[in-house]
Amino acid sequence: MTGKADFTAEEWHLVVQGPPTAGMIVITAQRGGTFRETFSIAKSYTEAGKQHGGSELLGEIVAHRPELDRTRFHSPEELREHGLQHLRDAVALLSSKAPGELDAYRSFTLTLAENVADAHRERGSDQGTSDAERAAIDEITTALG
Repeated sequence: MTGKADFTAEEWHLVVQGPPTAGMIVITAQRGGTFRETFSIAKSYTEAGKQHGGSELLGEIVAHRPELDRTRFHSPEELREHGLQHLRDAVALLSSKAPGELDAYRSFTLTLAENVADAHRERGSDQGTSDAERAAIDEITTALG
């Protein structure tokens, strides 16, 4: 099992910020529903905390309060570009230091992104997810490998 103690402070920040970064990419992909979508990030952490399934790493990640810095980037495009690179870097790090935890990390991050997209029914969409949000999730999926 791999946990927080196996990472430097910088590495841990990279890993722990991946899931909320994915959520922010989806939130900024489409206007509207920001409150519900942001709330769904916290709800995803709560749900994962109840059922992290033996992954020490995931247990420690969901125990950490998600931090959302909306002022760090100047545009949704900048957030998306940097956020996707952040996810790729986190996956590369976990691939080398905690390969047994990688699937749980990917699954949690993608589930969180899906929950954010489903949190607000978009106008003109029969489903909760807009085309822009679906595209963001596809990019997140690719970044996660």
